[in-house]
Amino acid sequence: MSPDSHTIEGIARVVRVEGDLAWFEPEQTTSCGHCASSGSCVGGASNGIGSIASRIELRRFSLANPAHLRVGERVVVGVDDRALIKGALTAYALPLLTALTAGGLAQEAAGNDLVTMAAMVSGLFFGLVVARIVARHLSARGELAPRFLRRASPGETCS
Repeated sequence: MSPDSHTIEGIARVVRVEGDLAWFEPEQTTSCGHCASSGSCVGGASNGIGSIASRIELRRFSLANPAHLRVGERVVVGVDDRALIKGALTAYALPLLTALTAGGLAQEAAGNDLVTMAAMVSGLFFGLVVARIVARHLSARGELAPRFLRRASPGETCS
């Protein structure tokens, strides 16, 4: 990473080790379960769709394990802030831009709301397809993957 780049850090726990590959789950932030509505939050359930356990399981990721990490260890992982910007622009801005462009062109050409809405839906679909291709390209180059930075010290949290 370049010296002018910043890394956004997070804490993850090793949940499985398979050969040279370690699987991680990001640690939950302290805000969940501590807000005023925590008693009625679906996060209070222990399993099932929408529960904290199912949401965290969906966020599991794997990394190479050259540091010989063991199950249960806490580590600090990081993502270059430029990678997050690229990912957000790809996932959100690109489909929105194609939908609005298609809608604007259709409105200018046809002047009909139904045609405009159909063009916007088509533009959104096109933008999602292009975003998926771009995301695969970024992922294949390793730009979106978190990186192992260090083992977390006892009691370390990310603020």
